[in-house]
Amino acid sequence: MDRASLRVRRVGAHPSPAGLPAFLVYFCTALVAVVAYLFVYTRVTPHDEFKLIRENDPAAAIALGLSLLGFVLPVVSAIAHAANVWDCLIWSAIALMVQIVVYYIVKIPVPNLSARIAAGELAAAIWLGLSSLAAGALNAACMIY
Repeated sequence: MDRASLRVRRVGAHPSPAGLPAFLVYFCTALVAVVAYLFVYTRVTPHDEFKLIRENDPAAAIALGLSLLGFVLPVVSAIAHAANVWDCLIWSAIALMVQIVVYYIVKIPVPNLSARIAAGELAAAIWLGLSSLAAGALNAACMIY
């Protein structure tokens, strides 16, 4: 499906129920992208984010939550600017790769980053999370072509 065939209203017009199919297509696409991101990202990092979050580790929640926001920002941009759903998925995959690269770059000045997050150290979590968010904001801006 391309964006033109899904577009059911003019820019500036009030949303109507006729736009529901397009909403559902892009919302479900975004959900698939988010699930894929969480699956891949949590396999790349040595610490088990979900286990740590279940154990009430705020560092893991901060790092993963901000990383997720860093991923979602470009997905939002992709939804707004992509020509079609496939284009949106391709840009979402690129956003995922950017977040993984950011994780490895952020580890350079803090080589024991994962161990520190697993130990509940907030400084390491905030460093990773905000770096991921910054990269996501830049990534989203760069997708406006």
